[in-house]
Amino acid sequence: MDSFERRAHTLLVGLFVGGLVSAAVISSKIITVFGVAVPAGVLAYSVTFAVSDVVGELWGPERATDLVLAGFISLLGATLICWLAVVWPAAGFWYNQEAFSGVIGSTPRIVAASLLAYAVSQKHDVWLFHLLKRKTFGRALWLRNNVSTALSQLMDSAIFVTVAFWGILPVGEIILGQWIVKLAIAALDTPVVYAAVGLIRRRQSAPAQAQA
Repeated sequence: MDSFERRAHTLLVGLFVGGLVSAAVISSKIITVFGVAVPAGVLAYSVTFAVSDVVGELWGPERATDLVLAGFISLLGATLICWLAVVWPAAGFWYNQEAFSGVIGSTPRIVAASLLAYAVSQKHDVWLFHLLKRKTFGRALWLRNNVSTALSQLMDSAIFVTVAFWGILPVGEIILGQWIVKLAIAALDTPVVYAAVGLIRRRQSAPAQAQA
């Protein structure tokens, strides 16, 4: 792995972890996107599926699985740090504990929902992406990118929203709305996935061409 490839991989890991953790922090807020109610984390979380597809396409399923595991550990670590920040006694002159707790102190249900949905959907995304890659003999990146992401995003939305909001909010509406928004984002990120894969592959093949 040359310096460019190493930097590209590091950047992708950073984007993955950053999108995952930020999505978990902000998902307790429900927003509307073109009139559709979705958790605010949908925008950041959708980035993780594109990144895992790029990593899997370039470096294989083992590296993509490592990425998913690293993300899970990062999410768990961030959750524990957020909890510690909430319960740690505040300075005597600081009076924003209630607001801080409301934003950062996610309920156990939301934390459990995030971890469960992440573990199931990301693992499924890696598995299905590489199954389709084998079935298409490495062709049709757009197909495996969109199909694996679409089905995995549906699983993620169904698990997260059901566990986090059952009995509190209209679960069916939020699941459908979140999935529709995620599908739109997945369609838009396909050119980005192609561009990232193409750029890194050209740099990977450059040394071999130079030696020839």
